[in-house]
Amino acid sequence: MGVGWDDEGAVASWPGLPPLDGDRSADACVVGLGASGLAAVGTLVERGLSVIGVDAGRVAAGAAGRNGGFLLAGPSLFLHQAIARWGAQAAVDLYLETLYELRRLEDSVGSGIVRRTGSIRLAGVPGDPASEAEAVDRAREVADCELHAKALHEHGIAVEEYDGPLGIGIYLPDDGAMNPARRALAVARSASAKAALYEGSYVLDVGARRVRTARGTVRARVVIVAIDGRIETLLPQLEHRVRTARLQMLATAPITPGRLPCPVYGRWGYDYAQQAPDGRLFVGGGRDHFVEDEWTTDAAPTDSVQGYLDETATRMAAGPVEVRHRWGASVGYTPDGRPLCTQVDEGVVAVGGYNGTGNLIGPIAARAAVALALDGTPPPPYLAS
Repeated sequence: MGVGWDDEGAVASWPGLPPLDGDRSADACVVGLGASGLAAVGTLVERGLSVIGVDAGRVAAGAAGRNGGFLLAGPSLFLHQAIARWGAQAAVDLYLETLYELRRLEDSVGSGIVRRTGSIRLAGVPGDPASEAEAVDRAREVADCELHAKALHEHGIAVEEYDGPLGIGIYLPDDGAMNPARRALAVARSASAKAALYEGSYVLDVGARRVRTARGTVRARVVIVAIDGRIETLLPQLEHRVRTARLQMLATAPITPGRLPCPVYGRWGYDYAQQAPDGRLFVGGGRDHFVEDEWTTDAAPTDSVQGYLDETATRMAAGPVEVRHRWGASVGYTPDGRPLCTQVDEGVVAVGGYNGTGNLIGPIAARAAVALALDGTPPPPYLAS
């Protein structure tokens, strides 16, 4: 049924980029043209390097253009959880970096793509609990929302209580929303004027100062690998450091605009939805109910998760919905929730493992990768090296 984001005119009319057509050389090569890869391309160009970027499919045809379109500040862990796991300095530093990255993105692509709506973290999902177990879990999450808000307050980050038609939780006014495919293509259009970017160029393997694709080999003194999901299949060195999971989504026909005023995520962040300006709902989640099935490199949607999403979409909409699109995407998870930024070979640095929240964290990791590759600067503590 395709990806719902791709229906938007700016995405549907994308003219495409050519495939690599033989051996090439440059100062730097970037593998993967999603949010992080494109940020790496831009940073390398700013440093005065010649750059070749390659992607197996269309720009943002992977998770970079198939996610929920949330622009959430902070790490994948809620701030109080990240503080407990990494320490306050690392957790808060990453939160502040993502706020800066959101401002940078808005300045780059404009308010027509980035909508500064804020976001809502709900305890549970909209509607009355469907079971006693759900009621108990919701009560636990209400208490956790309070801990979340307390940590934000303590570190000077904006947060408000939310008690409205969707339920109970917290509102984070600094966050935003977008069509992720449209964002990536806008960045790629700008980057293609300064770097040689190629779509449809599947990478077979990466070695020291070399990227071999099905259409030719790129030789470069610096290689940045930025593919997140399935990164451990391309770079076996990372097999025990990152694990690929499938995230699934659906998109509905338009419902009454304004039902979801901003991105909404609930049930500990496992379920999420946003409503596009045209009224369509984009709904994802449910992975935790089918954990073993969703640890996979297969991105095809499944009946089990999609059935769960049908129910979630109905609750988000407060009524029946017509599903028009269903899809999945591959993303990388790390054991402690910190994204990877690590050297894997001579001149080769990899970034990935964004734990499902790469829209802002990916570019931050990519710029750290460039600094590591060119200057030997160690990644900050909120990135796993």
